[in-house]
Amino acid sequence: MSAGKLRFGLWYDFRNPPQWQRDNTSLYHECFAQIVRAEEAGFDDIWLSEHHFLDDCYSPSMLPIGCAIAALTKKVHIGTSVLLLPLHDPVRVAEDAATLDVISGGRLELGLGVGYKAEELRAWGVDPKTRGKRMDEGIEIIQRLFSGEKFSFHGEYNNFTDIQLRPLPVQKNPRLWIAGFSNVAVRRAARVGAGYIAIGPVGPFTKVYRDELAKTGKNPDEYEIAAGYAWLHVAKDPEKRWKEAVEHLAYQQNEYGKWFSGAGMDFIKPVTATRESIEKNDVYIVSPEQACEMIEKYQKETGCQRFYTWAVPPGMSPSWSDEHIELMASEVMPAFR
Repeated sequence: MSAGKLRFGLWYDFRNPPQWQRDNTSLYHECFAQIVRAEEAGFDDIWLSEHHFLDDCYSPSMLPIGCAIAALTKKVHIGTSVLLLPLHDPVRVAEDAATLDVISGGRLELGLGVGYKAEELRAWGVDPKTRGKRMDEGIEIIQRLFSGEKFSFHGEYNNFTDIQLRPLPVQKNPRLWIAGFSNVAVRRAARVGAGYIAIGPVGPFTKVYRDELAKTGKNPDEYEIAAGYAWLHVAKDPEKRWKEAVEHLAYQQNEYGKWFSGAGMDFIKPVTATRESIEKNDVYIVSPEQACEMIEKYQKETGCQRFYTWAVPPGMSPSWSDEHIELMASEVMPAFR
């Protein structure tokens, strides 16, 4: 598959680690201001992330944040990467997501995942073994609500009588996105007619996704893949940027590494606060020319139509990433338009 046009996105989690703690209100508003600038520069998508009960204030509430972004922007699509559906009431998710779509004028991108942190699931009273079934029930409920149908649902984990969604989304039947690092997840995405969204070396999974779309009678060319490097930051002076961010990037990688290791996934390795160690986890700070080469290679490997990566290292000021946004917009993104 040859490289082609791409949509570009930024991913925010609003983390505020204790060792670099600052005022949360200021952090959120600085990120919002940066998102407005990114839209003006030509970025297409803003993705938001969810985790719970963490000392570093990782964002727990994506859809309210998305509504705030919707009120401040005009064009960027606002997505969840991802909302952990087994933790939530699917009717509430559908209502909040539809509200975001209404406020934004049809710019919702609702990404869903089963979750992988057992302690997070248990803290919500969810047995990790039930997350797949909860996910399947939740997807069905959300899709039926988005269609405008009035219905009752009596499942193993959800029971609703005579429910309907009002107001409806501006988009007609908004397509969902399903995340995951397993063949089960990508086959679920294909089966329910959702896009596939993930980060990292996911080329093998995107092939399974496209094959499963074809097997279930769908045209793979009508479905999108959103993916990207865990971290690809563009800089005029990469060495200087590495020195400024290395401790923050090491913190991010080691936190995610602990979570993924606990879930039996080992593709994020423990790192030390050095460039050589961190780069082994596909975390890069590079020149615009290098970024173009890497993104083209990644697109060919994954077949993605949307490329996104983290916006702000944990504990750093959002303004630190302004240069990245400017260089992406002026020297990288035009090569894929």
